[in-house]
Amino acid sequence: MSLLLLIPLSIGMGLIGLLAFLWALRHDQFDDPEGNAARVLMPEAEARPRAERDRRD
Repeated sequence: MSLLLLIPLSIGMGLIGLLAFLWALRHDQFDDPEGNAARVLMPEAEARPRAERDRRD
């Protein structure tokens, strides 16, 4: 009896995950993964965009 609930629920959750991935792919959420990984390692002053640094300094 529980399989009648769990199987459609798991298929629905898988479809929701697939749709979320496709949405992210179409809206350029995976545009520059290496750049973001490198920016995590930069010191705070270098990580800020240049225009923002010029305004604060």
